[in-house]
Amino acid sequence: MFKNTFQSGFLSILYSIGSKPLQIWDKKVRNGHIKRITDNDIQSLVLEIEGTNVSTTYITCPADPKKTLGIKLPFLVMIIKNLKKYFTFEVQVLDDKNVRRRFRASNYQSTTRVKPFICTMPMRLDDGWNQIQFNLSDFTRRAYDPCKLSYPKGLLLRQTLLRG
Repeated sequence: MFKNTFQSGFLSILYSIGSKPLQIWDKKVRNGHIKRITDNDIQSLVLEIEGTNVSTTYITCPADPKKTLGIKLPFLVMIIKNLKKYFTFEVQVLDDKNVRRRFRASNYQSTTRVKPFICTMPMRLDDGWNQIQFNLSDFTRRAYDPCKLSYPKGLLLRQTLLRG
């Protein structure tokens, strides 16, 4: 999607104030909702994504699972409000060896697990709004350093950015 786009600074893939914030996103809703509301703390439009289970109400980008974003910026930045409910996010990267790796951070997990294609880790959210900065290249290098590998496989969201 963004492979042939000049990438420098920030590239916004979700902005809740925009006219169509979920235009390039796929939405899955079962026993929950995805809606745009005004947050009382910041008096601004935000996306509320809430469900009975993190696996039944979520958004994914790109909307077409056969496509990739083609983004080369090393940082993922999200502004998230802690609703004191289970929250997780997942990002997939293509490493320098052309291997797809997934990272999943959750506020309900207590230990980090590194498997050949997925790394899951705990995440702590402060009260109120949180800015999450995820260094994709550093996490990929630290989790999948060739010397370490062993092969035996409820949320308010304001903005999601990738930055260089």
